[in-house]
Amino acid sequence: MVGIHGVDVTFRTRSRTVHALSGIELDVQPGEFLSIAGPSGCGKSTLLRVVAGLTQVSAGEVTLRGTRVAGPRRDVGFVFQRAALLDWRNARANILFQAEMRGLPRAWARKRADELIEMTGLTGFENAMPFELSGGMQQRVSLCRALLHEPDVLLMDEPFGALDALTRENMNVELRRVWEATGMTVVLVTHSVAEAVYLASRAVVMGPRPGRIIEEFTIDLPGHREYEPTLESPEFQRISGRIRELLGSTATTTTPD
Repeated sequence: MVGIHGVDVTFRTRSRTVHALSGIELDVQPGEFLSIAGPSGCGKSTLLRVVAGLTQVSAGEVTLRGTRVAGPRRDVGFVFQRAALLDWRNARANILFQAEMRGLPRAWARKRADELIEMTGLTGFENAMPFELSGGMQQRVSLCRALLHEPDVLLMDEPFGALDALTRENMNVELRRVWEATGMTVVLVTHSVAEAVYLASRAVVMGPRPGRIIEEFTIDLPGHREYEPTLESPEFQRISGRIRELLGSTATTTTPD
């Protein structure tokens, strides 16, 4: 579904040159849930933007469904670190903003929005304004907006980082359930080791800038995962422990992604 081959990214300004990514090699299979963990500033978010066509590569190639990514892609969904909802629109109208931007049929979009509202547990809050919604609810609206056009690839850049711990856990469970229901391909960037292992079918760890993949893990956990039992399982403990070791040994003080 996604191919990343020999990718380097270098940013140049008047005062400095930043080598953000170096020699990234990564293939993401259809229906896979891939998580990317790494220290701050290692280029995780840059890599996600490269896949979406929002950042150009300096070397190498990125493909989506076998087609080279040469610019912004309209056929993916992207959930950012903050919900970025329009304050003057209620939840349903924020979701439908995606349809307006893409020129989707109105009747189809309204039906699709209602399905997503039910799927993500927003029923009863569809007419609420953003200021009336909790942080978790706002991110659910953002997720619905990203899924409205039925992308088969969903890119998520630390979407729950601003939430409190309990809400983040609940959103992890919700996201895992949505993925199981849709079978879409998901690539998630996260600083949370528990999130990376609980959610994904495969995880990769990046080293400090210039970002590179230093280790990957196939996560041999049940497809349907209860949260607490999963976190207590030996497989979860083994993988999360190793990722923490890697992050501890590669942590460095750098600029943000």
